[in-house]
Amino acid sequence: MRIDRQALPDGLAGWLAEPNEGVALAWLGQAGFVLRIGAAVVLVDPYLSDSLATKYRDTRFPHTRMMPAPIAADAVPRVDLVVCTHRHGDHMDPDTLLVLAERHPDCRFVIPAPEQHHAVALGLKARRLVLAEAGQALRPLPQTDLVLRPVPAAHERLQQDARGRHHFLGYGIEAHGRRLYHSGDCIPFAGLAALVRALTPELALLPVNGRDSERAAAGVPGNFTLHEAVALCGETGIATLIAHHFGLFAFNTADPAAIDAMAARQAEAGLRPGLLRPDTRHAFLLGRETPDAGR
Repeated sequence: MRIDRQALPDGLAGWLAEPNEGVALAWLGQAGFVLRIGAAVVLVDPYLSDSLATKYRDTRFPHTRMMPAPIAADAVPRVDLVVCTHRHGDHMDPDTLLVLAERHPDCRFVIPAPEQHHAVALGLKARRLVLAEAGQALRPLPQTDLVLRPVPAAHERLQQDARGRHHFLGYGIEAHGRRLYHSGDCIPFAGLAALVRALTPELALLPVNGRDSERAAAGVPGNFTLHEAVALCGETGIATLIAHHFGLFAFNTADPAAIDAMAARQAEAGLRPGLLRPDTRHAFLLGRETPDAGR
C-alpha cells in the first residue's frame, strides 16, 4: 500500500468537507484520528477539548496541552461514527463526544461493551451506542463497507469485566480494500502478535510514549515504546507504522526527534515497517499509486 502525505491548507474542516475516493486519515493529536471513507467520516479517540486540563489543574500532572486541538468539536462538518478504545478522558472525552452527539444526531458511538454505563453517565444516549467485544466483528455503517474487528488491548494489563469482556480494545479497521490496526493504549502481551497477524493489517497506528515506574506509581499506565511498536510491526508483517500518543502532555510524551531518527534508520536500511510521524498539517491518503507517495 502506498501512502501519500497531503497538505491541509484549509485545515481539517476544509478537508473533511470534501469527500474522497478510497480511504484517507489525519491525526487529531494523542491517539485520535479521523478517517474519511468516501463521504463518510469516522473519528477514533477524539480529544478536542481541554477537559483534562480543568480536571487535573494544580495537580502533579496538570494535563496542559502542548499542542492545540487541530479542530474544535463543534467545527467538525460531518461525523458518521466515533470509535473509542477505552474510557480514559483523552480517549472518551465527554466535552468532545457530547458536542459531536448534539451536532450530528445520526452519529453512533462504538465503545467497549463494559463501558456502556460509563458512556450513559457521561451523557450519551444508550440507543446511539454500539457495544464492542473482542472477537466480534462490527459493521456499524451500512452505507459503507467498513468493518471493525475489536481485539484486546493491555494498557499495562488486560482488564475484563465479570462477563469476560475487555475494557481496553484495539480495532482492526477494514474499508475499500485497506486494512488498518489501531491498538488503542497497549503494551506487548502474550498472544498479541497472533491477534494482530490475523487482522493482516497493512498499516498500524500505535502509541509510542512508553512507560516507567514514576508514571505507573502515579496511576498513569503506559504504552509501547517506539522500539516495541516497530518490533510488533516487524513480527506481524505490517508494512507501515504511524506513531502517535506524543506531543500533547509533557509528562506523557515521546521525543519527535527520536521518531524521526528511527524512521531514517528504517528507511536507510530498507527495513519494514516504514515509520511515519504525523502532524496536524497533513493527511495521509492510503492506496494511491502515485510516484511521489511518501513513506
